[in-house]
Order: sequence, then structure tokens, then C-alpha cells
Amino acid sequence: MAETTLHQNGADGNGSILALDLGTKTGWALRQADGTITSGTVEFRPGRFEGGGMRYLRFKQWLDEVRGFAHPIGGIFVEEVRAHAGVTAAQMYGGFLAHLTAWAEFHAIPYCGVPVGTVKRAATGKGNASKTEVIEAMRRKGHQPVDDNAADALAVLHWAIDKEVVK
Repeated sequence: MAETTLHQNGADGNGSILALDLGTKTGWALRQADGTITSGTVEFRPGRFEGGGMRYLRFKQWLDEVRGFAHPIGGIFVEEVRAHAGVTAAQMYGGFLAHLTAWAEFHAIPYCGVPVGTVKRAATGKGNASKTEVIEAMRRKGHQPVDDNAADALAVLHWAIDKEVVK
């Protein structure tokens, strides 16, 4: 996914904007068409007696729920991670990204990845900002992120809004 290229697949780019920091604990931020911004985190851990694929089924169900109340979604922006601390984190991210892009294609919703350094630089002025610095930057914008995942999603959302990638 290129930094500023929304993968247009039939949508006109209007409506709500969904920004995500993908992972088992996914940060999300949503700007609805009326300008209201909400954010939070959602976890997709499988239960003790469930297979690993359950996290992706729950993720798809959650995306369907978001689409139900935020329709139309004019664009989805994802923090694009190029390096992970471990193999499991890389596998989880890849799985969530694959499911997200397939879901977006199916629903004709444009999507785009935004590199981590780009997000941090836009939020704080530093491409290598710490989690705390991103949280503080989002607080200065008037948000109260529940954790660093929600703060990252908010930073991605503000990047998209500031760049006017989606109207």
C-alpha cells in the first residue's frame, strides 16, 4: 500500500473515515460524516478452546458492525508497519491486514497504508516519537485515547484529515 494512494475500488471517497492500528488489540478512530470523532481499542483474542482463526472472524464481524453505523465509509487508513518485534506480531498484523483489505475490496471501500514514521512525524514533528509523545499529541488535539493503540489510530486519522485524502 502506498502512502497517499487510496486504493479506489468503486467508492467515491465520501463519508466516514476509519483509521486503524492493527493487532490483536486494535486501535481505531472514526470520523463520521458529521465530523464527530470517536476512538478506542477492541481485542480479538481467541478463547481458550478456540482456534486462531477466530480472531479474524471476530475482526470481520466488528468491521461489519462499524460499517453498519458509519455507512458509508469513504476510506480506511491503516498504520503501515514494516518491522515487528517478533514473528507472532508480524503474522498477526499480516493476517489482520489481509482480512481488512479483502473486506474493503468486497465492500468497495478505498483503503491506504500510512507508514509509522509518517504518522509519528505528522502527529509530533518526530518520525521516531515514543508512544507517550503520540498520546500527548492526541491529547493536545482534544482527544482522550484509552491507550497507545487508540492514540496511533487517532494520529492516522488526523494525518488523513490533514492531507485531505478523503473529504
